[in-house]
Amino acid sequence: MQYVLLIHAEEVPGDVPSAEAVKQMSAPYAAYNEALIKAGALLSGERLQPTSNATIVRVRDGRTQVLDGPFAATKEQLGGFYVIEAPDLDAALNWAARCPTASNGTIEVRPVWPTR
Repeated sequence: MQYVLLIHAEEVPGDVPSAEAVKQMSAPYAAYNEALIKAGALLSGERLQPTSNATIVRVRDGRTQVLDGPFAATKEQLGGFYVIEAPDLDAALNWAARCPTASNGTIEVRPVWPTR
């Protein structure tokens, strides 16, 4: 079954991490990615740009509204995702717990509706 691991973390507006901070953050994710690949669990995944680059589209009463920036004012924002293949929810939760951001953010695990 397919699951999406939605990576939520606190985003500080205007905070640009140093090259050293990016390097420190990249190593655990490289190891996590490699583990997913070796297990045959990784289907796709991407890091997202900050919410300041987001555009919101809503249609209300037949009118399209386009808004810049994040829609919800929350402590944690969606920063990336993985789509994985796992035999069951317990296995998906295990992968979520191993995600580097799980130690300081939140990983939301959602099953994907089958297309067939």
